[in-house]
Amino acid sequence: MKILYFAWVREKIGKSQEELEIPDAVKTVADLILWLETKGPEYEAAFANKETINSAINQSHVDHSTQLNNANEIAFFPPVTGG
Repeated sequence: MKILYFAWVREKIGKSQEELEIPDAVKTVADLILWLETKGPEYEAAFANKETINSAINQSHVDHSTQLNNANEIAFFPPVTGG
């Protein structure tokens, strides 16, 4: 699965994207975040405030309870402000 990171999520992890084999036990966006946190302190720091991170599957905004069924790409990004 292609995983994209934007803004401060990218800065904390140290990369803008990666391709990962996701374990079968990872079923939702929330599961994926929990699994990513186990990959190292940079991921743990990036997802420390999970509730503030937005996500998109295949370029459509989703919430953390969304199933990863047929997901080719998931993006994580902080809230966007306009002005």
